[in-house]
Amino acid sequence: MTIKYRGILEWVKQQIEEKQLKTGDKLPSIRLLAEQFQCSKNTVVKALLELEKQHIVYAKPKSGYYVVDYFQTPTPDEKIDFLSAGPDQRIMPYEDFQHCMNQAIDHYKEQLFTYNDHQGLYSLRGELAKYLQQLQVFTTPERIVITSGSQQALHILSALPFPNGKRNILIEQPTYFGMLDTLRLNHLPTLGIDLSMDGIDFERLEDLFRTNDLKFFYIVPRCHNPLGHHYTNEEKKKIVALAEKYDVYIIEDDFLAELDTDSKADPLFAYEPNGRVIYVKSFSKVFLPGLRIATVVLPEKMISTFVHYKFSADFNTSPLSQGALEIYLKNGMFQYHLESVKKLYLTKMNLLVEACALYLPEYVQFTKPKFGFYLTIFLPPQINVDQLINRLHEKHIFVENATRMFLAEYNQPAIRLCISQVNENKIHLGIQQLATCINDLYEKKKNIPLSFKSF
Repeated sequence: MTIKYRGILEWVKQQIEEKQLKTGDKLPSIRLLAEQFQCSKNTVVKALLELEKQHIVYAKPKSGYYVVDYFQTPTPDEKIDFLSAGPDQRIMPYEDFQHCMNQAIDHYKEQLFTYNDHQGLYSLRGELAKYLQQLQVFTTPERIVITSGSQQALHILSALPFPNGKRNILIEQPTYFGMLDTLRLNHLPTLGIDLSMDGIDFERLEDLFRTNDLKFFYIVPRCHNPLGHHYTNEEKKKIVALAEKYDVYIIEDDFLAELDTDSKADPLFAYEPNGRVIYVKSFSKVFLPGLRIATVVLPEKMISTFVHYKFSADFNTSPLSQGALEIYLKNGMFQYHLESVKKLYLTKMNLLVEACALYLPEYVQFTKPKFGFYLTIFLPPQINVDQLINRLHEKHIFVENATRMFLAEYNQPAIRLCISQVNENKIHLGIQQLATCINDLYEKKKNIPLSFKSF
């Protein structure tokens, strides 16, 4: 067996060296190789698995084995999309939700096509209050406001005067670029605190809370965008305690709470539900982005002012979308949808972390999320991020420039990868191509010394 096994290994390598098998070509089937080398199929499989470990071949499910092609360019209709952050369209419940839309029209009729409660349909707020209990957010419909997506909620909260009368805003570094854009466009005074996969420096956090007249701390507690970081329950308790001590509000952006695989994980809201923590929950990433519905749980003393600001922006959120979402939540379709969503995204994230560990060069650091949408790759300073992205575009591979997710003083070269819309069968190939592009750029400028933070 050993002789035949080695013979298969050497034959494949020789065929590649002599260009009889070119990069991207399909190998003969397991059956044909077994006949050619007069051995068992198990021997062939063992040899192919070894070649796969050496990154000489790769497997396509239900198709066979192919020669690894570091230079193969996918065709435009075979793009590898690590950029798009909307839900995977293959599992979007279009037909189910269409039924809910039709039912909403039949059930609400005129109410859905007139201006109504600026805080949102009370019946939907009731369903959301029930749903949020599953996320350990216990509140009442009276404290919930429906917004046109979480971006609108963040925009309003940034401009809104808070009961503590303070003006500065603290954000994690890096953070969600939509929040950064809002702060920059409104010229709001903003401070940052370093975040890594190891968390934040709590001494630094307390010092910032104590000395900087902070209105609120914006935080993404799990499935962090762009790192994929998540805080422990103990860390969340400490953050809430410090906020209470120094009269700082917390805006908790829990946009991907449903993807958390830890059933014991709590939101920050669970540790101070009476108003210190403002909870923002979007449905765009796990459901239908075009629905443009999010929910905000506010302290009672801020509701009227928030609703006033919202009214000046858009009067109210689409009543038809609200009615349809209410029916979708009430009939249990959403819970059923989430089961397939969680399974698919967990599989993709595991594949992405695995591929990064296999193919990225040792001088490149990357985060290792356990779940969620996002992973960040930190590049050595001699690599120009825009140049890297342009090279990847030529290969029909798309990633996000993560430098725009930093305040200027925290900036460092990085790219963000998102698993939500990439086909799971293309993840390994995409990272192989990415690693090749990084190496090519690095080799040209490797005389520049490395200097970057540890993540």
